[in-house]
Amino acid sequence: MKLNEILGADRVVSGGTYTSKKKVLEDLARLLNKGASGVDANDILTSLSSREKLGSTGLGHGVAIPHGRMGGVEGSVGAFMRLKHPLDYEAHDGLGVDLVFGLLVPQNATEAHLKHLAAIAEMFSDEVFCKKLREAGDDASLFALLNSFKPGN
Repeated sequence: MKLNEILGADRVVSGGTYTSKKKVLEDLARLLNKGASGVDANDILTSLSSREKLGSTGLGHGVAIPHGRMGGVEGSVGAFMRLKHPLDYEAHDGLGVDLVFGLLVPQNATEAHLKHLAAIAEMFSDEVFCKKLREAGDDASLFALLNSFKPGN
């Protein structure tokens, strides 16, 4: 998977301050909506929230990958947020989350969904890469880093 196929520069942001997981998901839904024409941001939020109710998408080590499936979505859409301060996200390791990658896939895209999730999870399991994301100066630098990731870098 090439990240630039699902992630646009207009859906990469940094520096937001949040006090709740719900607010993160609301902003993430708005970002994902930029790449998913024809669907409503509130419906995206419902999809992400429904998935979170099944169990936290906080992977640990400060990373979360909220994701959902939706009818009306043509192809996979990604968005990335780097939070200014780690937020309690109910991650399995109990640590706060500051790197959030959202993924929205078509309702029937089970195989594609799993491949995208696996590739994104692999990217965020790379501690050196996550450190670079946390140190990047601005949104453009974050976008460039995300698009240049290669496993084993």
